[in-house]
Amino acid sequence: MISAKIRTGFYGGSFNPIHEGHLALGDHLILNGLVDECWFVVSPQNPLKETADPADAADRLRMVSKALEGHPRCSASDIEFHLPLPSYTVQTLRYAVEKYPEREFVLLIGGDNLDLFTQWKEYDFLLANFDILVYPRPGFSNRIPAGWNRMKMLDGQLMDISSTKIRKKRKSPI
Repeated sequence: MISAKIRTGFYGGSFNPIHEGHLALGDHLILNGLVDECWFVVSPQNPLKETADPADAADRLRMVSKALEGHPRCSASDIEFHLPLPSYTVQTLRYAVEKYPEREFVLLIGGDNLDLFTQWKEYDFLLANFDILVYPRPGFSNRIPAGWNRMKMLDGQLMDISSTKIRKKRKSPI
């Protein structure tokens, strides 16, 4: 008997901090049958962003774990903590595929990352080997280039929330 692989959403990010938009996306993917489970992969150091300090990665992982309480098919992952820095999605997914052959990984990115996708290390490998789901973000193109056939734009409400906005609010005087 052939058993189907567990379709696992790979939701990478700094999660600095994690917020309701992140949680809503994970739940949306599961409730709509797009994935069986969702891993929130905390990145110690994103090579395209300066918003996460590798020194506070363990704190961010704890925050993500706490935020995911009550979301039984979502989990915080430290998989990138065991790989060289900076964290490149292509390297992490190659490692994950090897370590977890019972899973089919589905990459989740936002419209902001879609606009930068050609800057990702080996983005063509990702396009060829993984289904990629894109959640639209306000202020970005949210357009998938022709020929990127394994990439799909998610339907849904644009959420005007971001970790960047939260960090800026924290810094501003009340």
